[in-house]
Amino acid sequence: MSFGPLGRIATISPSRTRRFSSFDRSGGNRDNVPVPAGATITLAESGGAGCVTHMWFTISSRDPLHKRNLILRAYWDGQEHPSVEAPIGDFFGQGWGEDYLFTSLPLAAAPRDGKALVCYFPMPFGNGARITLENAGTEDTDALYFYIDLEEHKQVGDDVGRFHAWYNRELTQPESDFGDRENEWGVLGETPKNPADASNYVFCEVEGAGHFVGVNYYVQCPSPMWYGEGDDMFCVDGEPWPFSAHGTGTEDYFNMSWSPDEPYRHPYFGCGRAPGFGNKDPRFGWMGRTHCYRFHLDDPIRFKKSLRASIEAGHANVLTLDLATVAYWYQTLPSKPFPPLADRSVREDIGVVDVHKWRDVWRQMRGGGSLWGKE
Repeated sequence: MSFGPLGRIATISPSRTRRFSSFDRSGGNRDNVPVPAGATITLAESGGAGCVTHMWFTISSRDPLHKRNLILRAYWDGQEHPSVEAPIGDFFGQGWGEDYLFTSLPLAAAPRDGKALVCYFPMPFGNGARITLENAGTEDTDALYFYIDLEEHKQVGDDVGRFHAWYNRELTQPESDFGDRENEWGVLGETPKNPADASNYVFCEVEGAGHFVGVNYYVQCPSPMWYGEGDDMFCVDGEPWPFSAHGTGTEDYFNMSWSPDEPYRHPYFGCGRAPGFGNKDPRFGWMGRTHCYRFHLDDPIRFKKSLRASIEAGHANVLTLDLATVAYWYQTLPSKPFPPLADRSVREDIGVVDVHKWRDVWRQMRGGGSLWGKE
């Protein structure tokens, strides 16, 4: 008998619900905990089998980049290295340490001003769970408020994968027959080709069996050129190029089209932030910060041995882009340890004044006078 997409909620379960939170143990209203600079605190720890069902955080900190400097980690089944490791803002759907509203089915940044961070990804475990938060910044976090809700079960089946999330970041560089020239849209010559994924930006690299369920993609573009000609590529179980799942362009992978530059928030996909729309930076082409997301909740990318998920930085990797991502997937344990945590610094945006200075240099190189710009 089917009860529709919410049918599971009607099922009576013998499991026990448990909550870890920052509530005031004295019975007062000081319902938060500090996180000193350099400290790591344990937010939740549970033995046996179960599943984390919900997390909520909000933070008061004098550190303007606390959402990049607070590192969320989760450990399942006694594994010594984490299965989740990401800056807290990037994990929940906010890039660059910023506050902005974000809505999706598994993750959200809710009012006020996107300061309430919410997760509904189920995170099962068979033999213990531990969730920690590290303050990797230089400023104390004055007040951390949190809920972590979970269910305790007698057992979790062997067919249930463990939740993973990984933060990566890279400043890409042009790589083509044009050397370090940014030949996007063929503006400097014939459009190059890329029959491989070796130079792509990698956002998920896994060993084991499981399925990929989504990514938050944060791109900071230093020029007004469209950044999104890069194809997505999913190499499953070490197969040869062009792979089982090979896309046609960045906006296509994120279920959008024709070089979008406006916020759109579907439960499964969209654009959480775009230059010039309710942000401090003015719009100038596609220059600036854009946050796209895609969750494969009904169409996961399944793998039996390994997965390498990547995307071009412009078609054939011809652009300089500051790319940061958090990928989400489920897999068997043990999982491969993550590489050292990627750079968390925030680059200053390039704006219209900088472009005007570029123009001035060009004008002087051309001898000055009444130059228009297309000479």
